[in-house]
Amino acid sequence: QVQLVESGGGLVQAGGSLRLSCAASGRSFSMYAMGWFRQPPGKEREFVADITRVGDTLHYANSVKGRFTISRDYAKNMVYLQMNSLKPEDTAVYYCAAGLSTMATKTYEYAYWGQGTQVTVSS
Repeated sequence: QVQLVESGGGLVQAGGSLRLSCAASGRSFSMYAMGWFRQPPGKEREFVADITRVGDTLHYANSVKGRFTISRDYAKNMVYLQMNSLKPEDTAVYYCAAGLSTMATKTYEYAYWGQGTQVTVSS
C-alpha cells in the first residue's frame, strides 16, 4: 500500500511558477507509475501528467504541455510537478496518484490518491 501527501500549493499570479511535491510512504514506491490530476471548481477531475515506474516516459495533457514538468526522486520517494507560466485556468485542487498502469490518464487506473493541494492563479 502507498500513502501520498501533496504539498506546495498556494496563490500565485498569472505567469508565475509553483512546484508541487508528493511524498510517498512505503518501500514499494518504485513499483508504481505516478500521476498528477487536478479538479477545477465545479468540474471533474482531469489528467495532468504521469511518469512511468522507471521514469523513462513522461506524458502530459495538451493543456499543460510545455509548461509543466513531472519528475520523481527514488531516493526520497518523491514526485514533483513543476508548473511554469501559470494561467488562471490552472486553478484547481491538484492530486497525486499511484497506479500500476503505464500511460494512464483515467482516474480509475490509479489505486492510491493523496488528499490534494489547492493551486489558485490570479489574473
